[in-house]
Amino acid sequence: MAHHHIHIGFDAKRAAQNKTGLGNYSRFIINGLAQYAPSLRLDLFTPDAHKAKYLGGVDKHASVNMLYPKSGIWRHFKGFWRTWGISALAKKKRVQLFHGLTGELPYGLRRKGIKSVVTIHDLIFMRFPRFYPFIDRLIYRWKMSSACKRADRVIAVSECTKRDIMRYFGTPEEKITVLYQGCDQQFRQVVTESHKAAIRNRYHLPDHFILYVGSIEQRKNLLLLAQALDRMEDKNISVIALGHRTSYAKRVKKFVAAAGLRRRFRMISGVAFSDLPVFYQMADVFVYPSRYEGFGIPMLEALCSGVPAIGCTGSCLEEAGGPSSLYVSPDDPEALANAIGRVLTDADLRARMIAEGHEYAQRFEDQKLATQLQHLYSTIL
Repeated sequence: MAHHHIHIGFDAKRAAQNKTGLGNYSRFIINGLAQYAPSLRLDLFTPDAHKAKYLGGVDKHASVNMLYPKSGIWRHFKGFWRTWGISALAKKKRVQLFHGLTGELPYGLRRKGIKSVVTIHDLIFMRFPRFYPFIDRLIYRWKMSSACKRADRVIAVSECTKRDIMRYFGTPEEKITVLYQGCDQQFRQVVTESHKAAIRNRYHLPDHFILYVGSIEQRKNLLLLAQALDRMEDKNISVIALGHRTSYAKRVKKFVAAAGLRRRFRMISGVAFSDLPVFYQMADVFVYPSRYEGFGIPMLEALCSGVPAIGCTGSCLEEAGGPSSLYVSPDDPEALANAIGRVLTDADLRARMIAEGHEYAQRFEDQKLATQLQHLYSTIL
């Protein structure tokens, strides 16, 4: 090839159509590479131009090229195109390496002489099957185990996920590289006081609160925080929980009502992503009581926002929150109440958690992560 660009292809369906975790990760990776690895040429394979609502500007970079199914038949069977149609188009576009950003890879890449790498975020559906419908588990398992077998390299977003991939899929350790994910730049930017005041008014927030960010679902274990609040000495502190509600929210609500905590425990859904940094920066402490995560980005968002963070043991939250955050068992409300109490009352501990957390968060800078990924691509090629 005459030109020096290395051609990388991406399955960008989630980057284009999904505004939560997998979409955020996909956009983070593409943005980072476009900014800090300009010699790469990035081809984004997306099934549907009309649904590409959430690209958030990644398609504006000079090195990024959007590709959609061309012929009539693929346009009608977009799901099939993602699985079986992409490799032919990738070959035509001279893609050298294909990166499946969300646990799956199209078929036929190797036959077309295209190398591949796949990112696996978590195998929670294997660890906690009770949280997933049977048919979903079958599909996830088939897609991911097949992608791990066919890929030249597998990226795990944490050491914890790497152990799961080895355990459940039998993937050899030397085939897996741990590359952390980062969080959006806006969490590192200091919010103005007037912006804080506006959000405080709009959502009627109390002066002091404990923040939770994440879906309100059983695995994320928000009930533990309600139980801890009930046990705390300080009756002036409230909990603000931001996230999409599932039926599990009813259980939390029931406990909150029975414990007489209605005025001090609020769940708010539908908060705009751009308002999140403001909530973090106003919070006294951030608590993430989740039983199991692939990485646990909210812990990192808290560190970047200068808020002390408390997580639960048992998965990878220690990797996202670092050694200076606090961790308790996901089944011990007493321990969580004590940890929150310490952060709220011990000024030295608080200052140390903020300073060291900020320091720890530097290792998740966009540029560092983009450079590591570019290095991995070069190794594979």
